Amino acid sequence: MIGCGALAHEILALKSLNGWSHLDLTCLPAIWHNHPDRIVPGVRDAVERHREGYDSILVAYADCGTGGALARLCTEMGVAMIAGPHCYAFYDGLASFDAHAEDEITSFYLTDFLTRQFDAFVWRPLGLDRHPELIEAYFGNYERLVYLAQTDDPALDLAAQRCAERLGLAYARRVTVYGDLETFLAPRR
Repeated sequence: MIGCGALAHEILALKSLNGWSHLDLTCLPAIWHNHPDRIVPGVRDAVERHREGYDSILVAYADCGTGGALARLCTEMGVAMIAGPHCYAFYDGLASFDAHAEDEITSFYLTDFLTRQFDAFVWRPLGLDRHPELIEAYFGNYERLVYLAQTDDPALDLAAQRCAERLGLAYARRVTVYGDLETFLAPRR
């Protein structure tokens, strides 16, 4: 499996929980979400590098800002890719995410990974550590932060609440566990 580094913890947890010893995982840098133009060439290189050693390869990425280019690549290379525009949608489950979409149009989402890595993947890359006055420019049209929780971890819940406070947003939490990620992996046991 070729996956986003932001999913590594959850994929390894599912692998352990379900005894999927046949699954090997190669992760690409999670920070590529800040530069989605790197995702498609990175996935192509990883699939080409690992193709000979495996009967099949799964791609644990949603579209992630590639504008459909990743899906086209996966089709071209004959590898399966998880459906969805981004991990928020497949963690919540595509149907659930779509059902919430209209009510959450002004929401900013965090997963367990982004909650743990908020400073490294949101705060510092946006320059908010150096220019906090930019919070309004980046987040002024958002009303709430929705934490899509993969685990029931009070420390992460508190950390997500603090992220909402730092951004000046209301806070909501929805437990998703692994959503469609588990469904995507399950038939391949």
